[in-house]
Amino acid sequence: MNEATKKFIIAHRFDDVQKLALQSQSFAEIDIPAALTQISGRQIIEHKIPSWYPSDEIRYPGRLPLEQCSSEKTARYKASLLSGDSFVDLTGGLGVDTAFISPNFSRVTYVEKQAELAKLAKHNFSVLELNSIQIESGDGTEFLEQMDPVDCIYLDPARRSLSGKKTVLIEDCEPNLLEIQDLLLKKAGTVLIKLSPLLDINAALRVLKNVREVHVVSVENECKELLFLLKKGDTPAPLITCVNLRKKEDQTLSFEYPEEKKAQMAYTPEIKDFLYEPNASLLKAGFYKGLALRYKVEKLHPDSHLYTSTHCVPDFPGRIFRVEAVSSLNKKDLKAFLTGLDKANLTIRNFPLTVADLRKKLKLKEGGDVYLFGTTLSNGVHVLVKTYPIYGIFETLPKKNAAS
Repeated sequence: MNEATKKFIIAHRFDDVQKLALQSQSFAEIDIPAALTQISGRQIIEHKIPSWYPSDEIRYPGRLPLEQCSSEKTARYKASLLSGDSFVDLTGGLGVDTAFISPNFSRVTYVEKQAELAKLAKHNFSVLELNSIQIESGDGTEFLEQMDPVDCIYLDPARRSLSGKKTVLIEDCEPNLLEIQDLLLKKAGTVLIKLSPLLDINAALRVLKNVREVHVVSVENECKELLFLLKKGDTPAPLITCVNLRKKEDQTLSFEYPEEKKAQMAYTPEIKDFLYEPNASLLKAGFYKGLALRYKVEKLHPDSHLYTSTHCVPDFPGRIFRVEAVSSLNKKDLKAFLTGLDKANLTIRNFPLTVADLRKKLKLKEGGDVYLFGTTLSNGVHVLVKTYPIYGIFETLPKKNAAS
């Protein structure tokens, strides 16, 4: 990359990439394709990898590897799980996970079969002053077969078919974990595997060996990663940790599936003063009954994953709402319920209508301060619940209508 192109990238790093592409003939000395890739890449990682963003020297690949790479938040979380003397990342990619995990180990090896990505990673590690990382350009499975044992192996199998279609099942990933898991545990005492957030956790536990921990990782209430931590030796019931990484305080809760299976509880046919929606990680992990018992809230229905209580439970791991009113789907009830309301945020949990159909039925625009939930109570009755979100227990909210 020539100096003119480097200066162009810095000068236009905030500009619209598509508009720059249309002006490409005006920049004779500039390697426009390279420049546009770097400008676009830096714009993508501004919020995804914020500690890299200020650097003018970091280099980026095309859009797909950037979309597939870990965010800084999730990479730092993985780093909190791993430490030791020697570490190998068998599916290095852009190197985000390697970069954030590497300070926890004395010897680190990055392996990537795409030569261009390996070259970029080597450059970026140098910029980040991570010069001790050994770079191996080649197939991760082949490297695994010949490598010496290490303390920890990490891999993030490719979840796209040869045609580019996204895959979810473990056996459809590349490499196929079911074929190499014995070798992984032979070569490392600890193996951390990142898999699709769409994967069924219990199905994965049936086919993966020696799983000690499962980490369900969300960022700002969007489920991003499933992490399976494998260790040699006897395997008790795995610990399931649900974490929601947030700008403020993270939400973390751990449990074992026997706790959920053994939990006995009744369901309520009544919406009380507060409504609770578990965060995305808890919903993904399926911790429903145990959650109600731990936080002393009442679940509405076996399939309605919403909870209610008379008194606020401020540390509930999810979104908390104060209930303003409840309505059946009866036309007369709905008319009074919707009076003065022209827009709302809609959510459905175990409800016969989709969000689009419900919005059409209620004739409500999207947005505003009101959150409407369509759900089903334990007696089978479908209801709408009008609520206001509680962002903090000391924040002033509109007063509850005593008549409701």
